[in-house]
Amino acid sequence: MIFSADAEAPDEWECKYCSRVATRLVDSTPVIVDHSGEKVARSHWDMLLERRTRAELEELLQERLTVLRERRGQQKIGA
Repeated sequence: MIFSADAEAPDEWECKYCSRVATRLVDSTPVIVDHSGEKVARSHWDMLLERRTRAELEELLQERLTVLRERRGQQKIGA
């Protein structure tokens, strides 16, 4: 990839042809990039477990299932 002469080349970038991560070479040796400071994406499940315990989630599930089962029993069948 071509960069501007007066710009500092990044240590890594996405290849425009294959979408892989390309790494800058210094004297034919790849630059080692420290990724330890990067945040890892949290899933919805991870964030949910930060707020509730598994026991609380199980209790909520049972409550909602009970409500759904009661509602299903009250519906009229047919038209």
